[in-house]
Parts: sequence; C-alpha cells; structure tokens
Amino acid sequence: MRTISQLNNEGVVLTRDGEYEQARKRFDRAIALDGDNPFLYMNRGLAAQQSGDSAAAAEDFERAIALKDDLYEAFGALGLTCYEGGDWVRAEECYLKALSGERTAETLNNMGVLRFNQERYEEARRYFEEAIKLRPSFDAAQYNLWDVCHELGDENTALTSETRR
Repeated sequence: MRTISQLNNEGVVLTRDGEYEQARKRFDRAIALDGDNPFLYMNRGLAAQQSGDSAAAAEDFERAIALKDDLYEAFGALGLTCYEGGDWVRAEECYLKALSGERTAETLNNMGVLRFNQERYEEARRYFEEAIKLRPSFDAAQYNLWDVCHELGDENTALTSETRR
C-alpha cells in the first residue's frame, strides 16, 4: 500500500507531466487516507486548474485555505482561478492575501495583469518589475512590463525590457 507522501509525490509528477486525471486520482486516494491535509487539496486543485476544471480547482483551494489559513500558495492559485472566471474582486483579495505572506514572481505577475486590465498601469508596472527582480528570466513578466511601459508611453523602458527578453 502506498503512503500518503508517495501518492502525493506521484500526483505532483503526473500533474507536471500533463496527466491531470491520473494525478487527481492519486490525490483522491491520499485525501481518503488524510482528509485534513491542506497540501493534498491544494495539489489536487492545481491538477484540476491545469486541466481546465475551474470549479473543482476553486473548491479544492478553498478547502486547503479552510484547513490552513496561511497557505499563501493556495490563495495565489485561487486568485488566478477567480481572475480567469471573471471575478476580479475575489481575485484581488486572494492575490493580496497571498502577497501578504509570500511574494512570488507568479503572484506578482498575476496581480500586475489584473492591475493592467483595470487600467492601473503604474501599479501594474511596479508588480511586473518586482516579479522580474525575483526571477529575471520570467518571460511573461518581461513581456507584461514591455506592454505596460508601452501603454504608459515609456518607450525607453519598453525597449530595455524588450532587449532583456
């Protein structure tokens, strides 16, 4: 019989390899053994999110957060699910909660995208710049910085950003 840890690790690898349904089955089995483990719900939510099942992803992220209210990665992932579903208010709440505990390049970039789409360009720029400081080779943040600088009429920074990509 596989342990919870083995099932979780297998699920993570399957998710990485794009085998989302198989990954979710591994997480289901692990959750059946330990239904109070927030990381299992978060990981199953990531598999659901990547497979396009936003409702299941949101449900799992919410469950993970209910079990561990400082699981900042789950807040960031829930924020993305909410953003993609058009609930920008909830997305903002989730991103801000995630960033209050852990400033990751992904969440900073996602918050920048939200601000860009709200036409809050200066704020978006700051988020993209911080994301790039954390991960200089983050292509999506580089592109987004170029886009917001172009929108702001800051062609020099936009050109500099373009040459860094």
